[in-house]
Amino acid sequence: MRLPDETADADLMQRTAAGDREAFATLYRRHSATVYRFARLMTGCTAAAEDIVQEAFLSLMRDAARYDPRRASLSTYLYGVARYQTRQRLRRDRRFVTFTAGAVERLVTADDAAAGRAMERQDELSRLRGAILALPSRYREAIVLCDLQDVSYADAAATLGCAVGTVRSRLHRARAMLGERLRRAAAHAKEPAMRCAV
Repeated sequence: MRLPDETADADLMQRTAAGDREAFATLYRRHSATVYRFARLMTGCTAAAEDIVQEAFLSLMRDAARYDPRRASLSTYLYGVARYQTRQRLRRDRRFVTFTAGAVERLVTADDAAAGRAMERQDELSRLRGAILALPSRYREAIVLCDLQDVSYADAAATLGCAVGTVRSRLHRARAMLGERLRRAAAHAKEPAMRCAV
């Protein structure tokens, strides 16, 4: 029996703590996509994000009785769990060297102008993702939570364990860093290739 979608998260957490699998499944359906987006934006890796979602919800199921709705909303609590899992994953993955195939996607279309625009857009998105991933984690977390996930400053502060003013200053600094990195990347992309004289 599926539980109604309007059932409050706090009630579902109480039921989950009591062993109600359907309550847990409802929580998973309700919040897993948000946790996945956060983890994907923080790690830049689909497989890592999927693992983090799994770990976050296993942790939620294990520790359901410890959740206190007076301290934070469930989404804020889940961001905190996902943040912890993401940091653990990134620390562990730093020990490994990744090799990318450098594959270039090929657009096959009758309209070359549309294909060119699509490739430029893809290139811009790729540079933006790279710039976000290159940010130190405290700034990347603020950007991902507030600008990409539309989390309020208060909820972001609760998730990050800092004051609202700290979230605002991290966002300001992160946006400045992103702007500078994107300007440098755009300038670098426009530089003509140097040719050797023969």
